[in-house]
Amino acid sequence: MDRYNGVARALHWAMALLIILALVLGIGHDALPKDWAVIPIHKSIGLTVLALTLVRIIWRLANPAPRLSAAMPNWEKGAAHATHALFYIFMIVLPLSGWIMTSEGTRPLNWFFLFDVPKLPVAKGDMLVDLAGEGHEVMGFIWAALILLHIGAALRHHYLLKDNVMRRML
Repeated sequence: MDRYNGVARALHWAMALLIILALVLGIGHDALPKDWAVIPIHKSIGLTVLALTLVRIIWRLANPAPRLSAAMPNWEKGAAHATHALFYIFMIVLPLSGWIMTSEGTRPLNWFFLFDVPKLPVAKGDMLVDLAGEGHEVMGFIWAALILLHIGAALRHHYLLKDNVMRRML
């Protein structure tokens, strides 16, 4: 069976946990206790996802993904490739939009309270800041929906179709 190598699998599962946690914290921050420092942790996770995405892209370029089964219908292969492409876009654009939004604010951006991250050269009222602010939340909800679709597709392959699609990443 063709499967992803150990580094690709480790990056996948570590990033999956971080991304889901970031989405839960970002979407649910108003319902969580204020003394939990939810938003600073959400931002730190976002920065971590951005950095790991760069590592993941470099790794993926050097270590291509195993081919999908020839028996898989073309529409399904297309949907899988489109979803993965969107995931990579979101792994870059969502953390960047958060970094842009934070950069125009007065509070420092830090990584898990260990060190400050430089602010990007943007100012309140910049079109880029407005676009980042509008898009960040919307993209978060879209990404959450795509993740549920991704999980559902993996479970469908594993339990209904009983093929090796999910096992390639386990």
